[in-house]
Amino acid sequence: MTRFRALVEVSLRPGIADPQGATIERALPALGFEAISGVRAGKAFRFVVDATDEHAARKQVDDLCRRLLTNPVIEDSAVTLEQA
Repeated sequence: MTRFRALVEVSLRPGIADPQGATIERALPALGFEAISGVRAGKAFRFVVDATDEHAARKQVDDLCRRLLTNPVIEDSAVTLEQA
């Protein structure tokens, strides 16, 4: 078994309204951040997965994303794996 560190970044799909990102973006000028735009909020999950190889680890993480971590109708996920 090999241990992998996984990072799953979940974001709303393009075209899906992002009220949290919009609220943050509206607050930026008052805080002196006039040059920042296009804010989109998301979430990140970090964990360790034990698997025989990177392919098996990615398969487990992809299954976890599909079944628990994301709503596949409105969210996308990006998975990064590195050997621990």
